[in-house]
Order: sequence, then C-alpha cells, then structure tokens
Amino acid sequence: MSKKSNYTLFKQRAYIIIYGTSTKAGRLFDLILLALILLSVLLVMMETVADFNAQYHSQLILLEWVITVFFSIEYLMRIISIDKPWKYIFSFYGIIDFLSIFPMYLSLVLVGSNVFTVVRALRLLRLFKILNHPQFNSQSVHLKRAINASRGKIIVFIYFVLIITIIIGSIMYVVEGAASGFTSIPAGIYWTIVTLTTVGYGDISPVTPFGQFIASFVMILGYGIIAVPTGIVTAEIAKSTTKVPKQTKPCTVCGTDDHQDNARFCYKCGTSLLS
Repeated sequence: MSKKSNYTLFKQRAYIIIYGTSTKAGRLFDLILLALILLSVLLVMMETVADFNAQYHSQLILLEWVITVFFSIEYLMRIISIDKPWKYIFSFYGIIDFLSIFPMYLSLVLVGSNVFTVVRALRLLRLFKILNHPQFNSQSVHLKRAINASRGKIIVFIYFVLIITIIIGSIMYVVEGAASGFTSIPAGIYWTIVTLTTVGYGDISPVTPFGQFIASFVMILGYGIIAVPTGIVTAEIAKSTTKVPKQTKPCTVCGTDDHQDNARFCYKCGTSLLS
C-alpha cells in the first residue's frame, strides 16, 4: 500500500512539473525544455556544415545523445504521469515527441540512417506546446476563429486564382511558344505562378511584345493576389477581438475565452473564472 501511494505521489509531482504551466516548477521545466530544443536544432544544423562537423563531430554526437536521453526520460514521464497514456502517445505532440528521439536510437542498429537525423528538427513544433500559456492561448483562439471564419472566402479566392493561373499559362504557351521556353501549358502555368507570387526565377521569360505586356499585367495582378488573403484574415481578426463576451474572461489555466456570460467555471477544464 505504501509503494502504491508513493508511486501515486510521484505521478502527481511529475504531472505538475511536466504539464503544469502555471507552477514555478512547470515554468522552469518549460524553460529548460525550450533551451534544449533550440540547442538540439542548432546541433542538427551544424552537423550539416562539413568543416564544423569534421572538427567537432564527437562533441556534437555526445551533446545530441545527452539531449536525446533527456527527451526520452521526458517522453516516458509524460506517459507515466497521466491516467490514459495512449491518448498522449497517439496525439499529435506525442507522435512528434517520439519521432524526435527515434532517429538517434535507430542509428545504433541501422547503418546509414544518419539521414533521418534531420527529423529531429521536428522538435521545433514542440515550442507551441511549451508556449501553452493562457496569454498565448487567448491569442491563438482569436487567430483560429479568424481563419475558420474566413476559410470559405479564402477557398473561393484560391479557386479563382487557380483558374486565372491556368488561363494565363495557356495563353502564354500560345503567345510565346517553345522558342521562349514555354514548351507546354504546364510550363506556362509554372511561369504564371512564379510571376504571380513575385518570385521571378527568370528561368523562363517572355520575348514577344504581347507576351511582355501579359507579363506586366500578371506582375501587377500578383501584388493584389498576395494582399487579398491577408486582408480577409485581418478583417476577421478585428471582428473576433471586438466580440468578446462582456461578463467573462479567459481561463487562467487553459486560455479558453468564449464562455457564456456570467459563467463561473471554465467549460473546458473546470477552473473557476471568479478568482
């Protein structure tokens, strides 16, 4: 009985440290985790620099193993400290956590698996979980609302742009022809996309006066196309921030802020909204 209670106490303490963003221990743990994630990604990048890797290869591998062991322990602790571990294991962040530590262990048994080490850069996605603070959560709620509200408009706009791209690409294929590099309609569509997005690689360019006139039109059109989705989302963000319920406030634990008026408890996590 004593062993069971000690284990339960250990689980509770581990849960508070790992999942408790509002506690001192939880915030310290998140800061350490943040530093190790950034260091790990830096190591991944430096390993691809041939001269640096040749000189400090042993040190890089040692540091990466230290970080991998830390993340492995953290991964196991996350599983142990919750009542339904499979929900974490098969969640988005659970899969990311596993993929971020798996390549190092795979390199021990499979020769030539070093190419998979770049998967460790997925650890950057965990920054969203670390920044799961009510203040950031509240802002992310507004952003998700704005994107969901403008989703239909953006889809219609993308469909319109796709049609325009196909039409202009087809016209450029007829006007310019293979002599100018427009060897097919897909090549013309590729040029249209590059021009509309103002990238302008220059590998294909119109030569005829009429083709250059169309290109000028596409360049000007590109600026408007880039601005439209931004304006749609910005307008929805402005609407969502002005439609905050009068008598409620964001939950201090999970950040949910769309409670009903006069709500006393958060409907998502049960935290009191009156404190």
